[in-house]
Amino acid sequence: MRFAAATAPGSSARASEDFLAVNPRVALVLDGLSSPAELGSGCVHGTPWFVAQLGCGLLQEATTSLERPLVDCLATAISRVADLHRDSCDLTHLGTPSCSVAMLREGPELVEHLSLFDSVILLDGPAGLSVHSDLRVDGYAQEEHRMTERYGIGTPEHQRAVSRLVAAQRPHRNVPDGYWVAAANPRAAQHAVTGAVRRDHLVRAAIMSDGVSCLAEDYGLTDWKGLLDLLGEEGPERVIARVRDAEAGDPLGERWPRYKASDDATVLFCEF
Repeated sequence: MRFAAATAPGSSARASEDFLAVNPRVALVLDGLSSPAELGSGCVHGTPWFVAQLGCGLLQEATTSLERPLVDCLATAISRVADLHRDSCDLTHLGTPSCSVAMLREGPELVEHLSLFDSVILLDGPAGLSVHSDLRVDGYAQEEHRMTERYGIGTPEHQRAVSRLVAAQRPHRNVPDGYWVAAANPRAAQHAVTGAVRRDHLVRAAIMSDGVSCLAEDYGLTDWKGLLDLLGEEGPERVIARVRDAEAGDPLGERWPRYKASDDATVLFCEF
């Protein structure tokens, strides 16, 4: 597996909530869920800390336990991070730090993949291109989501609308018939979208946070195949630059309504 990767924060004023890690067997991207300050999180550490702890633990678990399914590796990593701050933080808080997970693991014959929440995995080979993500969250708080589209990014009205959206989504997080993210409950791992592809049936792949997938999924400036082509021809850094160029031309979100002017952006491109 040959790879190239890039990551960039959405703003220089705050720490990135994305996490990227890769070794010869495993590649993963985590994207922390932003939490409006007024809603609280019950955690004294914050989302960047949580994402880094989970990412490092998951990379280690998936690499040293190659025979274990990825869902079990993720469940173990979630449990271990929860134990790190169980005594200092309220892990029952609806806003406890959480993130999406997208990962690949290459074996002698198969490439396994796992996606939890809205990070995207693209797999491309002779049989065609497949897209793997988990967008169950889109089924909740739809009216609150529409309200965020009525106001310009950065206005007080937009900030209040985003806060109301997050507050409306949180009760559906990590509950039966809800949507699932990596947080403090290891059972969330069992709800990930998983699969495996024969290694000789893959030519290229990519895993990315929604700060990169938006170029195709939300902005419509390319399609999934075109995004893979750009990653291979121009490289991940230039693809992120394309995202930033698009966002700079639409600072208020009039063309592409969104929750913030620019999101953290992380992508890893693999060739087999």
